[in-house]
Amino acid sequence: MSPEQENAGQKPEVETTTIRRVAMTLIPFLMVCYLVSFVDRINVGFAAFQMNKALGLTASMFGLGGGLFFLTYFIFEVPSNLAMQRFGGRRWLARIMISWGIVATGTAFVVGPWSFYASRLLLGAAEAGFFPGVLLYLTYWFPAEYRARMVSLFYVAVPISGFVGSPVSAALLEMNGIGGLQGWQWLFIVEGLAPVILGILTLVALPDRPKDARFLSGEQRSWLTGQLLAEQQTQVRAVRDSRAWAVMFNPQVLLLALVYAGGSAASNGLSIWQPQILKSFGLTNMQAGLINSVPFALASVAMVLWARYSDRKGKRISFTVLPLGLSVLALTGCVLSKDFWPVVLCLTLTLVGTFSIKAPFWALATETLSPGAAAAGLAMINALGNLGGFIGTYLIGMLRDATGSYLLALSPILILEAIGCVVVLGIGQHQKRLAETARAAAAPV
Repeated sequence: MSPEQENAGQKPEVETTTIRRVAMTLIPFLMVCYLVSFVDRINVGFAAFQMNKALGLTASMFGLGGGLFFLTYFIFEVPSNLAMQRFGGRRWLARIMISWGIVATGTAFVVGPWSFYASRLLLGAAEAGFFPGVLLYLTYWFPAEYRARMVSLFYVAVPISGFVGSPVSAALLEMNGIGGLQGWQWLFIVEGLAPVILGILTLVALPDRPKDARFLSGEQRSWLTGQLLAEQQTQVRAVRDSRAWAVMFNPQVLLLALVYAGGSAASNGLSIWQPQILKSFGLTNMQAGLINSVPFALASVAMVLWARYSDRKGKRISFTVLPLGLSVLALTGCVLSKDFWPVVLCLTLTLVGTFSIKAPFWALATETLSPGAAAAGLAMINALGNLGGFIGTYLIGMLRDATGSYLLALSPILILEAIGCVVVLGIGQHQKRLAETARAAAAPV
C-alpha cells in the first residue's frame, strides 16, 4: 500500500479486487442453494393448509413433525462438518443437497402421522451440516473483517426464502387435482427437485480452497492465502483446542449455542407457524402467502445493512444483543396483541431482530474458534442451537392446542431469546478479560 493510500485509509488494490471477485463468484450461488434449502425446510407450513386435514394431523402432531427435523439435524450436524473437512466443501455440499432434495420430494407421498414424522427425521439427517459447512467454507475464503457481511449476504437467503417461497408455495397449492395429486403434494415435488439440480451444479461451480480458484490471478491467490494464514497466527481465540469432543463441550461453545437457540427457535418457529397465525385471522391461502412475505422482505434488507455496520464497527457483542433485545420486545407485543395489524407489525419486528442477529453472531463465533476448532465448534453451535428450533416448533403446537391461541404459544420463544440476551453480555465480558490478559502478556517488562 502506498503512503497516500495509508493516509486515506484505503485498501490496497489487490485486496479490494480479490475480495470482490471471490464474493461475486461464490456468494450468489451459495445464496441460491441456501434459499432452496430453507424453502424445503419451511414449505411444510403452507402444505399444512391442505395436508393436515388429508393426513389427520392435529396442531400438536404437526408441531412434533415440524420439530423432528431438528432432532436428526442435531444428531448428524457435527459428523457432517467433520466429513466435509475430510472430503472437501465441493463434494460434501453437493452430497447434502442431492440427498435432501430426494427426501424433500418423497414427502409428497406420506400417508399419515407416522410417515410424516419419518420424512421430517430423514430430511433433518439429509440436510445436516449444510449451514455450518458453508460457514466453515467461508472461513477458507474471507478474512475476519469481511465475514459478517458475507455471512449476511449468504444468510439473507433465509428471509428471502420466506418472501419468495410464500407466494410460490401458496400458488403450488392451487395445482390441486392435477395428475391425480393434491396441491400439497405438488408443492413438495416441485420444490424438492431444485436442490438435486443445484447439488449437481455444485460439483462444477465451487472450488475447495483459494489455491484451487481458477477465477483468481496468481497474485490474488497469493495475497488471500497469505492474509488468511497471518490472521490464523495472530488472532486471540477463546477456543483453540482442535480435539472434536473438547471443542464440542467447551463452555464458550455451549454458551454460544444457547444464544443461538433463541434466534433459531424464533426464525424456524415463525417460518413454519407464521402462515397459520396469519390465516387464523380469516385470510385466504393466497392472502396469507402475500402478507407472510412482507416481514421476510423487510428482514432481508435489515440484516444486510446491520451486518455491514457490524463489520465497520467490529463490535460483535453489541451488534448481537441489540437485535436480540428487539426481537424479545416484539415477541412480547405479539403475545399481548389481539388485533391483526398490530400482530403483523410485531411479527415483522420479531423477524427483523431475529435475522439481524445472524451475521454478527456467526462472525463472533468464527472469531472465537481457532481454525482447528472451527469445524466441530461451528457444527456444535448450530446443532445445539437448532434444538431450540425443535423445542420451539413443538411447544408452539402443544400450547396452541392447550390455549387455542397461536400468539400465547409464542411465549417459550420469548423466554429463550431473553435468556440469550443475558448470556451474550456475559460472553462479551469474558472476551474483554481475555483481550486484557493478552495485552498484558505482550507488554514489555
